[in-house]
Formats: sequence, structure tokens, C-alpha cells
Amino acid sequence: MPYVCGMIQHPASTSLPTTRQHFEILDGLRGVAAIAVVIFHFMEIAIPDPKNNFIAHAYLAVDFFFCLSGFVIAYAYDDRLSKMGVLSFFKLRLIRLHPLVVITSLLGLVLFVLDPFSQIWTKYAGNLFLLFIASCFMVPFPLVRERYFNNFHLNPPTWSLFWEYIANIVYAFVLVRLSKKWLWVLAGLAAIALFWEAQVYGNLGVGWSGDNIHGGGVRVAFSFLAGMLVYRCNWIIKSRLGFAAVGILLSLTFLIPFVEEYNKIIDPVVIVLYLPLLVALGAGATLSKSAAGFCRFSGNISYTLYMVHYPFIWVFLSYVEKVKPSLPQMLVITVVGTPLLIALAYVVYRYVDVPVRKYLQQRFVQKPSPVKVSA
Repeated sequence: MPYVCGMIQHPASTSLPTTRQHFEILDGLRGVAAIAVVIFHFMEIAIPDPKNNFIAHAYLAVDFFFCLSGFVIAYAYDDRLSKMGVLSFFKLRLIRLHPLVVITSLLGLVLFVLDPFSQIWTKYAGNLFLLFIASCFMVPFPLVRERYFNNFHLNPPTWSLFWEYIANIVYAFVLVRLSKKWLWVLAGLAAIALFWEAQVYGNLGVGWSGDNIHGGGVRVAFSFLAGMLVYRCNWIIKSRLGFAAVGILLSLTFLIPFVEEYNKIIDPVVIVLYLPLLVALGAGATLSKSAAGFCRFSGNISYTLYMVHYPFIWVFLSYVEKVKPSLPQMLVITVVGTPLLIALAYVVYRYVDVPVRKYLQQRFVQKPSPVKVSA
């Protein structure tokens, strides 16, 4: 993602003019959130009871991504969308986001069929092509009931990208034209819906399954609008806080104990009040030279890591179901598997995603921005 302005959203930003400000600490925070998601997905298999899972609230990382997305899209396009046009906006978004959707759909298909610990794919052999096409075009297809009825079984995290696309479409046609007053009204209504959803479901880990898909719309509605408001209202909190301090504040979100009777209050309060504050703090924090390299690397691989990791989580689940390893063994796999997935994400980012996007930008964008292709 571009580091002329910093890649600061989920799932990705687009190239911006070279004169725009960097937000590299937000890049680093997005990487921290992506790593937390990977660990969370390992741990929810190793320790199925969320009350005993130390990182059980890492699903709130998605709401952080949505908030970052609203901030960066408003920052990047509020002043120039009318000049560049909606079609060019959608071209840039597709070039930035969609290559990995297709690549990881193929990865998911291969690992689904070649999973050495499970033959569940044979039950759905007649629908493999439909699963793959639905995944590539991000059409919800909750077919595999044995695996939690995911909307995108081949690569479950695609569910949040599905809502990201919808948010981008609504932004281009509606939100970019609205005044702050109307954004406040919509954000208020979305906050009410968010609290209601939490009361009905018990928490806000929703949006990914065939039976709670609407929850994803509620989550993206508030957080995307909140991110836009952080930018439009100039809520950038200048401080001497560095990346480490803000990173710890973000990590605390994921470490909140999972208490069933309180999640219906904790989750919406964190999303409505705390996560937009973290975006404002991260945008105004002070970046040290020692942290700059990590933030750059973290931002580069975050979207790729988010997209490539889950097909391997399915293999881990198959292994656990068949072999029934001990908890210490599963923790070792988590500790070893997480950095290996980070390494894989870098390889895919560097040697697959970036070259593909460079080609597509040269082929389909007539006047590319004078900056590096976003990472």
C-alpha cells in the first residue's frame, strides 16, 4: 500500500498525491490488528470456549479496520472524487483489493481439496466450482454447514471485504456528498442499530455466517461513518505517544475478557467510543525512527496476511478434529504458525500481489498517480 500517504485502512488504501501526509502509525496498527486476527483464529480452535480464550475479543479488529477505512477513504477522496469520477474510483478500488480475493479463493480451493486430515470436500464436490466462483465474485454462498455455515467457505475473512465493497459503493454515490450534520445523523442511527444487534445476538462477532450476515452491515455502517467523521471533524489528536503506546491501547481491546452477560454492552461501547478514539490517536501520534520500519512492514503485509491465513486455519481445524492434539501441542502450532503465515504473507505481497496490481494499473488506469502502487 502506498507509503507516500500511508496505507491506513482495511483492507487497503489507494495511491495518493505525494504531498499528502503520512499516517504510518495507523499502518502499523492495522498490522497489529491483522496479527491479532490470525492468533484469534488459531485460539478459537485450540480453546473453543471463548471465556477461556485470552484474545477472544479480537473479532473487534474488523471494526477497527472498518473505522480506518472510513477515515482513509474520506481523507483520500472527499476532495477529488468529483474530479476523478466514480468509474475511476471503482477501478482503483478493484485493482487494489480484488487480485487477492481471486488469489486466496484459489488457495482456499486447493487446500480444501488437498487437506490431508479431512475429506469433507467430497460431500460438496458437485458444488466446488460454484463455491470458487462465488468466492471470486464475493457472492455469499453459505453452503458448508459443518464449518460454521460461513458465507465464503474457501476464505471466510472475505465476508468483511464484501461489506467493505458495499461501503465504498455507498460512499461514492451518497456519503461523499453529505454534510457533517447528515453523517452525524446516520452515525447515530447506526450506533443505535449496533447496540440493538448486540442485545439480540449477545455480542458483535457477527456478519460472517449465513445466519448473521446482516450484522456485518450494522458493523460497517457505524465504523465506516465514524472513521469519516474523525477525518471530517479533524479529530486528529496530536501527542507524543508513539507507535508502541497506541499499539498497546489497541491490543487491550482484543484482550478484554469474554463475559457473556456483559458482551452486549462491552462490544458496542468499544466500537462506538474507543476504536474511533484510537484512530484519532494513531493519526496524531509521533513516529520514531526505530518504529518506522516495523510500521511500514506491518502495513505492507497486513491485508495480505488477513486474506491468506484462513485456508491454513481450516487445515489446522481438520488436524485438531482428526488427531486430537493436546493443548500445549496446539499452542506450539500457533506460536510457530503465526510467524510462518506472516512470512508467507510477505512473499505473496512482494512477488504476487504487487506485480499483479502494477500490471493492472498500467493496463487499465490511464493516468496513474505519481506514487508507488499501494501495498
